[in-house]
Amino acid sequence: MIPINTTQRTSPDLRVLDALSSESSSTRLQAALAAGTHPDVRFVGPLVARCAIEPDFYVRDMLTWALTRLPAEDTVPVLLKELGSEVAQARSQALHTLSKIGDRAAWPAITRSLLHDADDEVARSAWRAAVVLVPDGERTRLARDLADQFGRGDRTVRLSLSRALVALGAVIEPVLRKGLASADPEVCAHARATERLLRDPDAGFDESKRIVALGPERAEGA
Repeated sequence: MIPINTTQRTSPDLRVLDALSSESSSTRLQAALAAGTHPDVRFVGPLVARCAIEPDFYVRDMLTWALTRLPAEDTVPVLLKELGSEVAQARSQALHTLSKIGDRAAWPAITRSLLHDADDEVARSAWRAAVVLVPDGERTRLARDLADQFGRGDRTVRLSLSRALVALGAVIEPVLRKGLASADPEVCAHARATERLLRDPDAGFDESKRIVALGPERAEGA
């Protein structure tokens, strides 16, 4: 464990900042844990900057946890700036962290361009953040924005979209009907899988994956 000097200081503990860029993922993980265990608003910038380039999933997750330990009024403005980054991971991690913080003041920043981002990981993070932050009056519009992407990507991407839609509840039923009526078999299959998840999230999960992967005709014959 990296020790933290808890006495008064004028700058963030340099040992933690140095450890965040260590070649060892274990050291970086400990540094992120230390930063979250002893929250200091002066770590916001370095933590967010590390999120944009950190290659290890577990370290990124700990960085997000450390940021959630800090006041939202300090973290959210910095994270919102990251949403305009040209680096896909910076956008994705900022969205992920915003979803964990859950400050609905961030909702206006979840734009349609982020929901439709060309990078699948950014889009998936945007979907998850959107369903956490969306105000009640915007849920129908969000459902339409999400359903416009029925048929997108591989099975993992499609299931992420389905889960996001299902999290919105009954408000998605009109867009499901539209998807089921689509002439595009991929759109129709994805809408059907989402409908099954909405009706029975537990029992329908594996079956939904099968339908999305096979398509409706092959799934029925399998």
